[in-house]
Amino acid sequence: MPFSLIPFALLLVPVLEITAFIVIGSRIGVLATLALVVLTAAIGSVLLRVQGFGVLSRIRAETEAGRLPGREVGDGAMILAAGLLLLTPGFVTDTIGFLLFIPTIRASIWRFLASRVTVVVGGMNQPRPGGPRDGVVDLDPDDFSETKRPPREIS
Repeated sequence: MPFSLIPFALLLVPVLEITAFIVIGSRIGVLATLALVVLTAAIGSVLLRVQGFGVLSRIRAETEAGRLPGREVGDGAMILAAGLLLLTPGFVTDTIGFLLFIPTIRASIWRFLASRVTVVVGGMNQPRPGGPRDGVVDLDPDDFSETKRPPREIS
């Protein structure tokens, strides 16, 4: 999402939540609406606990097998976001939160993000396959000597 749309989204979500509260409250009543909000928060905390522990065990298994748990960490982040959205009072955020608890939805989001993100593994001092990039060469202090060069003329 472009950064210019973030203020619009920050304004749109509360307006949608207020609208949903008014519409649902007028249909089922105020007390039932508030009970529904509390119920979704309780369900969200239970789902967060159950699915969160499942993701933690999958991360541990991947790490013990010597593999990077990228997909599992992504699932964990989406489950955490889902839990936070369900704990936030509102029907729009609850809908998004419940959708994030569905594994096929998370897999679709993961495929979308994985096609747009490149992960580079390794420290800054480790050589990269393909050699130095962007004209940067990492030298040891013994490999470097400073000499004065005459300034270049700008043409």
